Amino acid sequence: MGGSSAQTLASSPQAKTEILQAISFLKDFDDELEDVVEVYAPNPYFRMSLHLIRSHLEAKTVTPTSLIGAAGVPYATAARRVKEMIEAGLVEQRPRTRTGKTFSIHPSDKLLDSWMQLTGRLKRLAQKNFEFSEKRADTSDYYFGSSYMAARSIPPLQVLPEPLKLAGGVRVLVHGDPTFMVMDALKRQFEQALGAPIHQRAFSIDRLHEEVLRNAERKTSRYDIIAVDLPWIGELVRKGILMPLDDALDLDRVDPADFHTAGWKATHWGGRPYGVPAQTTPELLFYRKDLFAEAGLEPPATTDDLLKAAGKLHDPAQGRYGIAWNAARGTALGHTFLMTLADFGQPILDLPKAAGGYDTDRLDKTAYRPRIDTEAGLTAAEYLMALLDYSPPYILSMSWYERVRPYAAGHIAMAYGYTLLAPYFELDQSSPACGNTGYAPHPSGPGASPIAPVGGYAMGIPANIAPERLSDAANALIMFTSPEAQKLYIQNGSRTNPRYSVSADPEVRRSSPIFEAVDGMSWRDELQFWPRPPVPEISDIIRICGEELHDMLRGLVSPKEALRKAQRRADAIIENKSH
Repeated sequence: MGGSSAQTLASSPQAKTEILQAISFLKDFDDELEDVVEVYAPNPYFRMSLHLIRSHLEAKTVTPTSLIGAAGVPYATAARRVKEMIEAGLVEQRPRTRTGKTFSIHPSDKLLDSWMQLTGRLKRLAQKNFEFSEKRADTSDYYFGSSYMAARSIPPLQVLPEPLKLAGGVRVLVHGDPTFMVMDALKRQFEQALGAPIHQRAFSIDRLHEEVLRNAERKTSRYDIIAVDLPWIGELVRKGILMPLDDALDLDRVDPADFHTAGWKATHWGGRPYGVPAQTTPELLFYRKDLFAEAGLEPPATTDDLLKAAGKLHDPAQGRYGIAWNAARGTALGHTFLMTLADFGQPILDLPKAAGGYDTDRLDKTAYRPRIDTEAGLTAAEYLMALLDYSPPYILSMSWYERVRPYAAGHIAMAYGYTLLAPYFELDQSSPACGNTGYAPHPSGPGASPIAPVGGYAMGIPANIAPERLSDAANALIMFTSPEAQKLYIQNGSRTNPRYSVSADPEVRRSSPIFEAVDGMSWRDELQFWPRPPVPEISDIIRICGEELHDMLRGLVSPKEALRKAQRRADAIIENKSH
């Protein structure tokens, strides 16, 4: 196995989870040995390797000092062992500043490759030497923790040992969507668990953005925790509005490996996390399984399949339309264009290709340009024009909730929609779509792969929070985003979930097929957030695309002209902000 293949494997969600589970097991076992054997001597190579690989997979920066601190031996001894690891090609140093005086430490491909092989050997050794009470029909699928995870039931929310001491209670700013509204409905339970009152303010997406910016201008934040739409991360970090998460709390307390990889990665800017995923809500294709069965149709895997299915199921005379989607002017349609462009294999920016899609890790350091007026852009625009033929007559004013309500009412055969909107039909027994909805990633264009573009919110801490409130705010943030809290949201109607452990909970899996479907998409690397890269200008680019393409859908300009105008305006935004 070569170095590059190790990097690719270590970037996949399943490989990451398996390595992290092996590391967790080995670290716990090492700790047990130290407790049991009084003359036990720590192995610095082993402990530093554990620390280095785990930090690499969790996108945490490792400095020489932090690596030496993980060795468990005297400083001078650990420093020599680090030097030996570098000479052996196991460790790489990368300059952190232009002067090159400070370095970050990273595992080499050689070390990653070794750990990939070790993870596989550990699984085989466990199967060989231990008898598991749970006999699996397919042991080839076994990995550390899988049998445990499959059967594990997440316990109820626990009361904190010490109540929070936040004067006036916990102040939270959120988006007014179904998940956060469930959180508000459960306020009394959370107040009891935290030992403090909770004051939650909810706004629509545009007003939430305005309030986040307004709050940053105050000398001291009005809120302890703020909900952030994932594409805003770059803008809010550049403006100094969000506190780095690793400055606010110990990342191990939120268990980064438990989050869907795309959702956790989407909270990062410049290699550091700035929030905890509160809801990972991919946009999927909802389709009526009963209508597809009656028409002898398979779920659409390609854009051509979707158009054919929409045409066959479109029956305006009977009050039924083929497809619903975001086509309202501005932000709503802009999101649709970015995601449709991704369906045809291209991001909205000139991002470098990477395993599973495109690389967004270096957006804070590299220049980027919009890519709107392209061949893929024209194909995506023409696809949207084709969708008009099978859409309801009010499509040009249809946005977030409006696309799912008529689907729930039985007037639409298919709809592009975020999972957070699924309660509109899953929890309504009178809806024809209740129990009859299938969930699929976006159908892809020629030569492209199916993806489920990730949306949702992270919960972060404002940079201007009063220092004396920080510790308790971090404790509240950990509880609001914990597996116990996520399960509670789902039991009370939410259909979003950012954590693998919650998806594996038997009660959660029984509550909706959506969780198993999304979990499968995550393992197949179909959950991607590169369709809406979190650069500071992304909100403006989305709005511009939504304005120019709306004129196209209304027949005022051609697709080519709409793309040219959007490209010019987006280029101007980037140029103005770079000066």
